[in-house]
Amino acid sequence: MNEFTEIPVLDLAPLIHGEDTTKLSLEFLEAYGKTGFGYVINHGVDPDVRTAVFAASKRFHALSEAAKGAIALDKNHRGYIAINTSTDVNSDLAKVTKPNQSASFMMMREDAEVDPNVYLSGPNQWPELDGFRDTCETYAKAMTGLGHKLLGLALGAIGVEDRAILAAFQEPTIWLRLLHYPPQPPQAPDDLFGSAPHKDFGVLTLLAQDDVGGLQVQTPSGHWVDAPPIEDAFVVNVGDMLHRLSNGKLLSTPHRVINTSGRERYSVPFFFDPHVSADIAPLPGTGRAEFAPLNFGEFLRSELEASYEAHQDDTSDSEP
Repeated sequence: MNEFTEIPVLDLAPLIHGEDTTKLSLEFLEAYGKTGFGYVINHGVDPDVRTAVFAASKRFHALSEAAKGAIALDKNHRGYIAINTSTDVNSDLAKVTKPNQSASFMMMREDAEVDPNVYLSGPNQWPELDGFRDTCETYAKAMTGLGHKLLGLALGAIGVEDRAILAAFQEPTIWLRLLHYPPQPPQAPDDLFGSAPHKDFGVLTLLAQDDVGGLQVQTPSGHWVDAPPIEDAFVVNVGDMLHRLSNGKLLSTPHRVINTSGRERYSVPFFFDPHVSADIAPLPGTGRAEFAPLNFGEFLRSELEASYEAHQDDTSDSEP
């Protein structure tokens, strides 16, 4: 058991500037082999791009419910997710009976049209806000570039020389989520969460936080460690698919959000995943396979249908 009391910080300057990453690779393996979470600094993303996406998020969430509801989440997982409409029913980390106390806008890859052979393909739904689309797309492009760099670092850290898996990320599945958490009431029940305890199901999550805080990471013994904001840093964590690809060498760690600050909280997670057609199995060079192969698209479908109303059959009356 690798108990920890704080989240490690990784300086990505060698990676961003094309310098020797031997030391950084060892630090990456230490952080993500024991904690599953880390802050990354000197990551190369323009602070102005980050500032702009937070401003865009606040503008979006300030719209009327009618305006936001006009682009409600569709079956391609794009659009507005209203508060009290997503519940982490698949969580085995807590008995989750109440919806997450957050609202969000979801953007994915911009496809001109739906391809019936590609799960979740399609165009995004955009609100009528000047500059909003450009801001989101600029941020997503920057984070996609950082995601590619971090994935390469991860593969090197676990000693994977065969880079065939990178082909699955040439057209990655990306998710940009603009989250708004209202303050939770002082007397809120213990099982009411901004985001219920969960593990991310993808490969890498790159999170930008405002200055409010509320993110907590669970240790192996069950304690919760705060992950407070660090200016201009991203919180990066490993998801279940990278845990599988690494054959368990990199950890997918439970985390949650509880907003007891009395203030509104905004965060911007970016999820970097392979194409939905990818098959996920332990990579060559990681030892005897501890996980059976699975198809990422099939896995995604089961996750989203369990958690989101928009993904359920028209005959169903439940939702995420």
